[in-house]
Amino acid sequence: MPIIHISLVEGRDDATVKACVKAVARTVHETLGAPLNTIRVYATVTPATYWAVGDQTKDELAAAAQENGK
Repeated sequence: MPIIHISLVEGRDDATVKACVKAVARTVHETLGAPLNTIRVYATVTPATYWAVGDQTKDELAAAAQENGK
């Protein structure tokens, strides 16, 4: 039974995340040949304040990018 965990930073709508987990399940089914009903896919959405790149959180990086016009 394949188990796939996807970690995401907040910001995507529920429909997009739902489409992603379904597409991943189908891809695992097609590439590994595992029966679709045995595949588990789950997504964990983390707030931007709890996700860091280096010593800056994603919300800090987004704010800095906005200040710089990016």
